[in-house]
Order: sequence, then C-alpha cells, then structure tokens
Amino acid sequence: MLGAGAWGTALAIAAAARHEVLLWARDPAQAAAMAAARCNERYLPEVALPPTLRVTADHAAALAHAGTAGLTVVATPMSGLRGQLASLDDARPALWLSKGLEAGSGALGHEIAHALRPRWACGVLSGPSFALEVARGQPTALVAASSDAALAAAAVEAFHGDALRIYTSDDVVGVEVGGAVKNVLAIATGILDGLPGGGLNARAALITRGLAEITRLGVAMGARAETFMGLSGLGDLVLTATGDLSRNRRVGLLLAAGQRLPEVLASLGHVAEGVASAPTVLARARALRVEMPITEAVVEVLDGRLAPADALARLMARSARPEHPVR
Repeated sequence: MLGAGAWGTALAIAAAARHEVLLWARDPAQAAAMAAARCNERYLPEVALPPTLRVTADHAAALAHAGTAGLTVVATPMSGLRGQLASLDDARPALWLSKGLEAGSGALGHEIAHALRPRWACGVLSGPSFALEVARGQPTALVAASSDAALAAAAVEAFHGDALRIYTSDDVVGVEVGGAVKNVLAIATGILDGLPGGGLNARAALITRGLAEITRLGVAMGARAETFMGLSGLGDLVLTATGDLSRNRRVGLLLAAGQRLPEVLASLGHVAEGVASAPTVLARARALRVEMPITEAVVEVLDGRLAPADALARLMARSARPEHPVR
C-alpha cells in the first residue's frame, strides 16, 4: 500500500485482516511514529494497527513486498498519483484509491495510467466510504473497476471480508467520474446547509440535480448511465454530501459561515479533493459542451467571485425546463 494518509491506512487495516500488508509512508518520521505507536496518530488515532500490518518509509521495500504477482495499491491524493504510477512497471497489477482530476492536465486516474503504459492491468477502488468507519470495521461496500477482470477479482480477494464488501465493474470511466465530481457537489451541499433557510427540501433537490450533472459529464466521456445509480455515483454522492465526516462538505459549511478559502483549508488538516477538482471538472465539461450549473457556481465561490448566498439565488433563478429532456 503506497500512501499512509487516512484512507490508505484504513484500507491497509482492512486488508491486514487476511494478508500481510506493508504500508509505505512518504515521511520517514511518520513511518517511525506509526511503527512505534502502532497507530496513525495524525489521521486515525482511534484505531490500532494490527500485527499483520507493517509500516515503512522505504519505497523499494514496499514494492518488493508486493512483488510482480501481488497487488500494489496507490493511496495518495490525486496530486501524487502520476508519480507513484510512474514508479511501477507494467508487469505489476495496480489499483489506486485517488478520487479527482489531475491539476493542469485535467486527467482522471485511468487516463494517467494509460498515458504511461497503454496495456497496463490497472484500475480504481472507489465508493461511499469514510476512512474512520472502514478502519473501525464498520460495514462498507466499494466497487473495484477495471477493464481487466483478473485485476478486479484480485481486488475482491484482497479486500472483501466480513465488514467490507467489494463489487466489480468494467466501467472505469463512470466509477472515476462519480468519485471525482461528487466531491465538488459535496462542497455545494455544505454551502447550502450552512446558509440560513437552506432546508432539507433544497438539499434533496441539490443532490438530485448534482447527480444529473455527474451523469451528463460521465456519459459524454464514455461512461454508462447506470453506473451513476450505483455505489460510485449515487452512493458516494449521498455519503459525501451529507456525512459529518466529509471534508468537502466541511469546506462548504465553513465558506457559508464567512471564512475565506485559505482559512478553511488550513483548518482541515486533510486534503479536500473537491477544491482542486472543481475547476478541472468545469473545464472538461465546457470542452464537451456539458452544462453543469452547480459545479460552475462552486468554482465561482471558491475563487471568491460569487458569495455563497448569491450562488444559491442564481441557481434558484434558472428558468424552468423538463427534468428529463426528450432526446
């Protein structure tokens, strides 16, 4: 497992219930502290590391542990995914946990992987999940998406257990789009919930129309529409938009309370992928001529060009139209 943040640590704990796992931390001091305390004090201080989980700062040792037949899992933020994938060879099956689009290129994870090695057996593990609940062994369901059926089966073998259910999919585009865009929409829902008079009716409407935005973009990029009614679409959106453990939702709440974005990010202590992904999501939507008004409003709020209350007013002022346009 490459990456010892909250999510990488939680999945490593889950996998260690059935396997010997070596977790790589970029920072040697963090690796030493985790090995000594037998927990990730920075990200998951409440959960002990099992004896079958070891921690190292030696990248080569982590790769050697998996070998070429084992499964390598990249658990970095999106900003670190390209570098980690580039360090692997195409004989090594790999999954990533990163959700988002790469800053600059606007690429999803599978686009980065295919640019590096076109015939690589790789894929993504995604779905509605908070790291703390997975680490605690609370029931969770995820989806492993790959065009390689053997790799998806390897993900099931690695992670499927009493408290963690793994479904499989070959719609990598759909699973990645759902995982990336739901973070942006969770910021929007946090903004709405933080405004006076928002209400549960408005939240339901925002989530539903947000799902429509995700689906429009995903289908335009080659995904199947039904994927967005599954774990990595509707499931992940509902969790991230409404759950109290959601960092992206927290960003929206704090923006609605009047904090400036730098203050918000400084207070989180974790990465909120929706902040970085929002402008790249909007750029890709515009290139494909896909309408995403909620995403556009989030980008303007994050940039400081639109006040949170004005963003809501603008969305409510949009003209009436059919919910499902005739094609």
